[in-house]
Amino acid sequence: MTGGGSGIGRAVALELLTQGWSVVLAGRHRARLEETARLAGEAAGRALVAPTDVTRPEEVHALFAAASVRFGALGLLFNNAGLFGGGGVPVEELAYETWREVVEVNLNGAFLCAQAAFRHFKEQRPQGGRIINNGSVSAHAPRPHSIAYTATKHAMTGLTKSLSLDGRPYRIACGQIDIGNAATEMTDRMRTGILQADGAVRPEPVMDVADVARTVRHMAELPLDANVQFATVMASGMPYIGRG
Repeated sequence: MTGGGSGIGRAVALELLTQGWSVVLAGRHRARLEETARLAGEAAGRALVAPTDVTRPEEVHALFAAASVRFGALGLLFNNAGLFGGGGVPVEELAYETWREVVEVNLNGAFLCAQAAFRHFKEQRPQGGRIINNGSVSAHAPRPHSIAYTATKHAMTGLTKSLSLDGRPYRIACGQIDIGNAATEMTDRMRTGILQADGAVRPEPVMDVADVARTVRHMAELPLDANVQFATVMASGMPYIGRG
């Protein structure tokens, strides 16, 4: 579970922990990960806090090694860590450093974690496992001034398809959940007003992040013979269908 210290990652971690899963909480901020574990109550004993920068290959390697030592065979990677960085900045003003940071976390980090999971799933016995990538409705339709985030989420879709295809001989299933307007810190601004494609600024509805968590758990608990390839979960009234 990457990005397990807040938002969607925290909600999914708590859902899985309370339903009997053992969960490795990965993220850059130990204090936030430890808070997620505390929120799990009696289930906290099945959580492993593992501070990790997913953009660093050596840290990703150490993460999966620690998970294997603690829990043995691995069953699921939820590739969730991500940044929205650069939102609201016109493309001609976006700093290259910001672009690079978003690509490093959202795409390179997702690849490194998927690669490590793939290796473990192939080598363990019985062979196999599942990867769920956190995409976005931005993988289909962008918001204004979101080029870095949108480009990485489109790339995430390609990553999902390639992993799904390459994993078939090894019982490795890979799917993607595209989420729109879940109520987290990242979406707070949507309730007060956010730029629309027509130039207006309007508030948007949000949904309970617990609904996302339950959807991820459903995807995770399918047998490896079945896979939700792509799922879209969003606030029913958000301007996505017909955006623009």
